[in-house]
Amino acid sequence: MIERYTLPEMGNLWSEAYKLQTWLQVEIAVCEAQAELGYIPSEAVAEIKAKANFDPKRVLEIEAEVRHDMIAFLTNVNEYVGDAGRYIHLGLTSSDVLDTALALQLVASLDILLQRLEDLIQAIRNKAREHRYTVMIGRSHGIHAEPMTFGFKLAGWLAEVLRHQERLRILRGTIAVGKISGAVGTYANIEPRVEAIACQKLGLKPDTASTQVISRDIHADYVQQLALVAASIERFAVEIRNLQKTDVLEVEEFFAKGQKGSSAMPHKRNPIRSERLTGMARLVRSHAGAALENVALWHERDISHSSVERVVLPDACILTHFMMHEITDLVTNLLVYPQNMERNLNCYGGVVFSQKVLLTLIDKGLNREEAYAIVQQSAHTAWNKPEGNFRDLISKDPRVTQKLSAAEIDACFDPQQHLRHLDQVYQRLGI
Repeated sequence: MIERYTLPEMGNLWSEAYKLQTWLQVEIAVCEAQAELGYIPSEAVAEIKAKANFDPKRVLEIEAEVRHDMIAFLTNVNEYVGDAGRYIHLGLTSSDVLDTALALQLVASLDILLQRLEDLIQAIRNKAREHRYTVMIGRSHGIHAEPMTFGFKLAGWLAEVLRHQERLRILRGTIAVGKISGAVGTYANIEPRVEAIACQKLGLKPDTASTQVISRDIHADYVQQLALVAASIERFAVEIRNLQKTDVLEVEEFFAKGQKGSSAMPHKRNPIRSERLTGMARLVRSHAGAALENVALWHERDISHSSVERVVLPDACILTHFMMHEITDLVTNLLVYPQNMERNLNCYGGVVFSQKVLLTLIDKGLNREEAYAIVQQSAHTAWNKPEGNFRDLISKDPRVTQKLSAAEIDACFDPQQHLRHLDQVYQRLGI
């Protein structure tokens, strides 16, 4: 991922040095397990732990000659360790180290994502609490529907993010899997007890039945879960973009002092962060597709997945992390304009209260078809006209006034009737 979208907290986990450090961590854990079972001398393990090191530049230099990254790494480590290095990688195949170390990277990345997700949860929760009673118009098909509150909209976001939190917690257990089972996974040159001890030391559990690699459905699941998080963040970003339109302007991204929106038009205040998030979600989704393609490997393994994962896994983690950081800051500092929400709610004389008028007329004895025709006539007469006033038309229609008093008509246009059950949703979410 390019530096522009890489935050150090996550980027460091996907650096070459960190990757090689996880490789060494796995190799040492296996050596310790071998020593505990009496297969290699404890003194050799102590020497390995004391001397083992690597130089990423040297590893690349060796790889340029041998054309094998694991052999290059082991060669470089043995340059530091000396004779005791003969016990490193004993009975292993490259994928034992690669896949187990990759699990360590994915778990560490997920831990950071869960921390950032908690920050987002708190940001949405706080904003939902702040705007619990901020009345606005709800929309369906992009068209004004009925009143709601901005806090209720945010409550929906919160429920969605809480589902992601539960999914990622489950995912952490799914991805925390290692394999130390040798070529084609049969433990021909190393026994399952070594795998169990080494994985326990690494905070992983042994794969149930690996081939030469850990099956890639696990990794595809990982990227798909990140893509789902990204899709939700995009949903929130698209909503902000729509509500920031000049002719709506119910919310707006925070515009910093000195910030400029356009090189040509000084008045512009564009939703650039929301648009950036929309674009990033497209990338993470595309990575999910690539991860699914990796599931079908030939026989017990090939390396067609390797080149894909070198790009897809770090990029998906780094992008999702950046997106979480951005949307959290965006929600925290979002500018909300209740006066514009009220203005939009009442355009065309409160035409959005048509259903309440309809139901009240039915309650007074009119059949549904007749009541619907009366209300729709006034609503369509008021619709899309600067002087259109649905409430005024309803109040002057004798077919309505024969059935409803002035007070009953007024009650139809009270937005609070639409909000009386929202407390139940807030209680479910603990807001």
